[in-house]
Amino acid sequence: QVQLVESGGGLVQPGGSLRLSCAASGSTFRLAVMGWYRQAPGKQRELVALITSGGSTNHADSVKDRFTISRDNAKNTVLLQMNSLKPEDTAVYYCNVNLRGYEYWGQGTQVTVSS
Repeated sequence: QVQLVESGGGLVQPGGSLRLSCAASGSTFRLAVMGWYRQAPGKQRELVALITSGGSTNHADSVKDRFTISRDNAKNTVLLQMNSLKPEDTAVYYCNVNLRGYEYWGQGTQVTVSS
């Protein structure tokens, strides 16, 4: 079965950096679109960034100058490098994979930006 496991979240001060990692298993993901979403308490889950099988990327306007999504050569891990973090970036960050028309989600990893 498909499993997505996020790691790398934690507590960081404003202006700091974190790198999130999502390890995918249970299938082949070469053709999949992979991405990161985030959700704060009481808020709608929102797109952070997406990356296609060919490496094309889209980043939300709120993060495009600060975050960078990437995937490794095996196409089974997606990364999110987060720089210049702000308190409003505080949320649970979820890995997402669109594979054969079906959406898969990780369990989420907490990112807290606070001094």
